[in-house]
Amino acid sequence: MGTGAVAIIPARGGSKRVPKKNIKILRGKPMITYTIRAAIESQLFERVVVSTDSEEIAEISREIGAEVPFLRESDLADDITPVSAVTIDAVQRLAASGCQFQFVAQLMPNCPLRTALDVRDSRRQFQDTGANSQISVVRYGWQNPWWAMRRNTGLRLEPLFKEQIAARSQDLPELFCPTGAIWWARTEALSHSGTFYGESVTGWEIPWQRGLDIDTPEDWAVAEVLTALLQRDSE
Repeated sequence: MGTGAVAIIPARGGSKRVPKKNIKILRGKPMITYTIRAAIESQLFERVVVSTDSEEIAEISREIGAEVPFLRESDLADDITPVSAVTIDAVQRLAASGCQFQFVAQLMPNCPLRTALDVRDSRRQFQDTGANSQISVVRYGWQNPWWAMRRNTGLRLEPLFKEQIAARSQDLPELFCPTGAIWWARTEALSHSGTFYGESVTGWEIPWQRGLDIDTPEDWAVAEVLTALLQRDSE
């Protein structure tokens, strides 16, 4: 087993809610550009590899600076295959060619607003905790899950958490939502468990603005606004 790290960027071509999402133009660049550049500019990885079933995505990814040493099999590019299976497949393909890595980072291209600094900061916590895996999370804001309601017949509301519904937000435990921005794992542990949600998974918090997952046209509209604001603040 090697001692370095590899970045795997899963990017299938069959997005339905936002067609061709991974290479759709976001503020002048194919969306996958932001993820590839964050990985490269972090200077943490021996290789930055895009796993895709699309020749078009592969070509664009290579132009940006990533490697696409193989195309993903179709049975790993459907709507039901866990992304972790795609990352494990990529790591195993690389190992078969003689390239083994101790650590793997899974960076989803539909989380384009994470930065190279975020990648470095997340790696620092991952190393410090000694966990087998670490996923990025965002803190819930005004949409507090403790106050979630189910709407029944006749539009009647029923709280999911009856004891917490009347509590003040500051009196309730903090809750976090996973985001696909930056997931780390020890390669051996990931291959053994088949998931990043292993026995010792930890959470690295990223601000929600940079942890945004784009899955719908509404998410895309938010990303366009946030990208413009972040670019303005960096100038």
